Order: sequence, then structure tokens, then C-alpha cells
Amino acid sequence: MNENHKIYKSIGEVAKLLNLVNKKTGKLSTHTIRFWEKEFKQIKPNIFSGKRRYYDSETINILKKIQFLLKNRGMTINGVRKYLNEQNSELDENYNKTINNTNIKTRLNKISNIIKNIKS
Repeated sequence: MNENHKIYKSIGEVAKLLNLVNKKTGKLSTHTIRFWEKEFKQIKPNIFSGKRRYYDSETINILKKIQFLLKNRGMTINGVRKYLNEQNSELDENYNKTINNTNIKTRLNKISNIIKNIKS
């Protein structure tokens, strides 16, 4: 693997990291990750040569969150999907609020300058 791909982990490495092991056979259970890919649009593996899946740290964190919510919190697939979608919309809302606050500050500065010019 070349230098650009060092930040990625293979599906097997991610399965090991998440401790996804088939209890009967003791083998890594990569099919769980593939299933989650189909269920959650937030999981976007990079597919390089050889058609192998590779995951960056952001995607791995999403997988960890999904696993925690499903296994530890007992949420359903639909519940986790809704949770992740709401989280993304909250981020979008915060981004939009920041943009709006910036626009308001810019407008206030312009109004302030106009008032200063009128007073002069």
C-alpha cells in the first residue's frame, strides 16, 4: 500500500478493532460491517484497486457509534438511523447559524459605518 493509503484500515482490521467475531466459529465477522453499509448512508468506505473496502478514521468512529447504540443501548436499526440523521441535521443547523451570525455581524458593521459617516 502506498503512502496515501496508510490512514485507511481494511474491513478485516475494522472488524478486529470492533471485536466483531462470530461466536460459533471464532472468525472475524466482516459481513456485519457490509450490512451496516447498506443500512446507514453515513458509512462510505473507500474502494481502491482490487475492489477492497478501506475505512478512514471518521467512518470508523461512525461504525463504533453504530455498534455502541445497537449493542450497548439496545437501539433498533431504524432508531440508530434516525439518531445519526438528526445528528447530521444538527451539524447543518449549527453551520447555518454560524453563517447567519456572520452575515448579521457584517450587516451591523456596515450600518455602524453608515451611522458614523452620517454623524461626520
